[in-house]
Amino acid sequence: MELWFSEPHTPNVRLSIRVDRQLYSGESDLQKIDVFESPEFGRILVLDGYVMLTEKDEFIYHEMIVHVPMAIHPQVQKVLVIGAGDGGAIRELAKYPEIQQIDLVEIDEEVVKVSKVYLPKVSCALEDKRLQIYYEDGLKFVRRKENEYDLIIVDSTDPFGPGEGLFTKEFYGNCYKALREDGIMVNQHESPFYEADATACMRAHKRIVESFPVSRVYQAHIPTYPSGHWLFGFASRKYHPVHDLDEEKWLERGIETRYYTPRLHVGAFCLPGYVEKLLRKVEIRE
Repeated sequence: MELWFSEPHTPNVRLSIRVDRQLYSGESDLQKIDVFESPEFGRILVLDGYVMLTEKDEFIYHEMIVHVPMAIHPQVQKVLVIGAGDGGAIRELAKYPEIQQIDLVEIDEEVVKVSKVYLPKVSCALEDKRLQIYYEDGLKFVRRKENEYDLIIVDSTDPFGPGEGLFTKEFYGNCYKALREDGIMVNQHESPFYEADATACMRAHKRIVESFPVSRVYQAHIPTYPSGHWLFGFASRKYHPVHDLDEEKWLERGIETRYYTPRLHVGAFCLPGYVEKLLRKVEIRE
């Protein structure tokens, strides 16, 4: 008998992946957590029925949410990561020796525990000595911070359930306050393709534009995410994500990546016409 995992992308569209077995199934106080093993995508982390990552394509997401801001800011020393309990963003940040401190705020400790056991390729840097993990609500955590971080990475789940508070105007305003004068914030920005996702994308973009003087959106292709077309937000108090890119400096680091390159970095900010139109509807300034 064949076993299949299916995730609804819209009422009319589902992504189905054949799985060999279910490695883990449990419930935390906040959500249901499952890990599957599949012949095509390797291990799959699922929260409340939605794919968070697969071993085959997670590198795309994690490289793009980390290396884009790291290639812009000249000296990142202190980083705040909100969400990201699977450890993928931490793995990419750990490649930078100049980073002195990484604060990871994850609301659900069970996600970290499960990832350490079942997703070792993703969670391999969660023992990094520069990392401090706080198990609490990211919205409340960042509210207490001011002028503290060079980079904030918001690696949240979708804008409902445990991650809902990370898409509010209050949250983005608190991130602005928590950043140093030249700080950068990046966030996962949802997909622009399906109607409900596009609405969430526009809502988040509007709130970020209202909080930051520089706000741009970039894209990547992630096969297992809805439509495969995924957006990220880049917001800064000072730096432009393309004009301030120092390609030579980033290449000199010798960091090995499978998706991100400085050339792709520039191209990622060239958005399709329909996406530009969506974002323009909610922008109050360029």
